[in-house]
Amino acid sequence: MSKEEIQMAMNKTKEIVSSHPVVVFSKTYCRYCQRVKQLLTQLGASFKVFELDEISHGSEIQSALSEWTGQSTVPSVFIKGKHIGGSDKVMETYKQDKLVPLLTEAGALANIPSKL
Repeated sequence: MSKEEIQMAMNKTKEIVSSHPVVVFSKTYCRYCQRVKQLLTQLGASFKVFELDEISHGSEIQSALSEWTGQSTVPSVFIKGKHIGGSDKVMETYKQDKLVPLLTEAGALANIPSKL
């Protein structure tokens, strides 16, 4: 990819992240992605999913994410514009009781869920 293509993908990626309280960059066949989406769904969070294997420019967006965050794998989760990380990091954040407050602060939870 050229520098211009990477820059365009980076701009698009940052625009996506800033437009939604919670964003999950995912791939449909990835079990780690499914785990994160399932957890967010169980918590009652509203979140926007971008399936990189189904959208046009998905590979460019993944390259931009890698350059931006240093993480080349999916899922890549952002809450309120901040990169949280992948599956392990999201699960760890949840287990430390830090995920629900982040989601609440982002306005992604209508009501505070009880522990799952």
